[in-house]
Amino acid sequence: MANEPIKGDGWAVARIDDLGDGPGFRKVRDAVGVTEFGVNAVILPPAYTTRAHFHDRQQELYMVFRGEIEFDLGGEKQTLGPGGVARVDAATVRSLRNTSETEEAVYFCVGAEGGYVGRDGQLP
Repeated sequence: MANEPIKGDGWAVARIDDLGDGPGFRKVRDAVGVTEFGVNAVILPPAYTTRAHFHDRQQELYMVFRGEIEFDLGGEKQTLGPGGVARVDAATVRSLRNTSETEEAVYFCVGAEGGYVGRDGQLP
């Protein structure tokens, strides 16, 4: 049985593995109550290639957690493993391919439109 997200006053925590089964999207945004940007974890089956797409407005940041993923970014290919990150502007056509024939790959995708807030941290 999956663990439910834990929510407190001003915070929430969850595990990707508890947000769904099998390949596909894990709705991180909904699970932990993110309101300022979109965020999903995605599990790619072995040798799977996503559909090519672009966005009207949102820039996306991809972060590879497990496996190796080949990014086709407007016709240029870049391969990233765990710890790899890729920023993709809205209009750039992109698709992703799990390079493994036997193992799933896992990545995070964060998307937003608006802008940088800057250093606004304060000590309590």
